Amino acid sequence: MPELPEVELARVVLADALNREIRSIDDNDDWVCRPHPPGEIAQALVGGRLTAAHRRGKTMWCETSVRGEPGPNLGVHLGMGGQIMVTTGGETRVGPTGPEHRNPGPRKPEWDRFTVTFADGGRLRLFDKRRLGRVRLEPDLDGVGPDAETISREDFRTRVGRGHSAVKARLLDQSVLAGVGNLLADETLWQAGLCPAAPADELGAARLDELYDALEQALKAAIANGGVHTGEVIGFRHADAGCPRCAAPMVHGTVGGRSTWWCSAEQA
Repeated sequence: MPELPEVELARVVLADALNREIRSIDDNDDWVCRPHPPGEIAQALVGGRLTAAHRRGKTMWCETSVRGEPGPNLGVHLGMGGQIMVTTGGETRVGPTGPEHRNPGPRKPEWDRFTVTFADGGRLRLFDKRRLGRVRLEPDLDGVGPDAETISREDFRTRVGRGHSAVKARLLDQSVLAGVGNLLADETLWQAGLCPAAPADELGAARLDELYDALEQALKAAIANGGVHTGEVIGFRHADAGCPRCAAPMVHGTVGGRSTWWCSAEQA
């Protein structure tokens, strides 16, 4: 699944679609647009505009305005490999563009699962070869915790340091902290030199602060460099690899139900 950095990169591209009159919408893919039947999203938004692009964790949505009044929010989820494409004046911006998008081959028209055409001739598309993305009106954010990029240090300590479950499991719980996925969790814990299986409620304030700083650093680097796949330890998450910091063997196991890699020396 895309993690916070990939969704943020998509949100930046999505912002190019703001404040442009919507002439038509192709919402005929009733799987990607479920539970809406074909035409329902179009009926709600044609003639209006997207006015702001937001993200909380892995959830992305646009505010809208229709006939001068606030319209329904438009939620867009990338799925496993979806991309936002926005065309302006013949130029198309795309995001995200991680390893899964390299050498895509021919792009079939049917892989554009949702298309907004603007009065200026430009378009917004959700390109999704695997058809795992999602577009819907008024996405539900009730179960989504605070954003991992903007959470305060104090709130992070309280939320992540609560409970006896493994600290990696706490990082991955989207109701605790929104946006951290498996790769970002491994990168953050490696940056902090912290064992993924350490009980969260035994870490103490100082270690939680170190983890907070490591997450902030990992997020900034991933967004700047194009995604979580650019993390310092990500390329060493495989058999026979050594830690890129100390050369000790990398170890593999399951923590919090997820495949996990860590340094056998620094994260013991």
